Amino acid sequence: MEKLLQITTGKAKSLYTTSNPDQLIMEFRDDTSAFDGKKIEALDNKGKVNNQFNAFVMEFLSSKGIETHLIELLSSNESLVYKLDMFPIECVVRNRATGSLCKRLGVEDGLLLDPPLFEFFLKDDALGDPLINDHHIVSFGWATQEEANLMREMTLKVNDLLVDFFKEANLILVDYKLEFGMFKGKMLLADEFTPDGCRLWDKDTLTKMDKDRFRQDLGNVIETYSEVAERLGMQIKLD
Repeated sequence: MEKLLQITTGKAKSLYTTSNPDQLIMEFRDDTSAFDGKKIEALDNKGKVNNQFNAFVMEFLSSKGIETHLIELLSSNESLVYKLDMFPIECVVRNRATGSLCKRLGVEDGLLLDPPLFEFFLKDDALGDPLINDHHIVSFGWATQEEANLMREMTLKVNDLLVDFFKEANLILVDYKLEFGMFKGKMLLADEFTPDGCRLWDKDTLTKMDKDRFRQDLGNVIETYSEVAERLGMQIKLD
């Protein structure tokens, strides 16, 4: 499948049209950013690791009944995906309190949240991705109540699946964000699931195994992402 026109470029990925109007090529780049783009760096092989990591997780979720936009891997850093009408919404699940939640509510870092906490955020970097609720979503026309309900339901189902998935690799799924879009009347899981968009801690040591290594200057970012992949049984190709 040949890349044609670049239609969008984000902090770490770019999307290109193809000869099929319903399909796009999603390219994972080595760019890494934090704090709404205030900290930016290129990390060797990050695009390849995240592309293959994402495909592995998406294929696992698909096997469990979660429909996704992923069609297939095209190369080490490119995937073929369906072209979706995206909701401007991030769906966040927190199994433990950390990061912005602790700052916002003054709760203990690492606090176990039972049941898991679900939150909606508006996807808008300029506004700092503010916290929103169902009423905002419906009143501003970002989605219908039925669509909001389905996003919540699918996100929590993903949580049930991935908590155990990572637990088998001796990892704690602390929190993560998901995005959704519509394809021919059907809601699909979109964007990515990588250590860039979730928090993972080693179950025994609580070592951070995710993008917090970049945010907090802990080092060995890609080496740690690769270790997570290996624990999950993946074989990352860097050629």
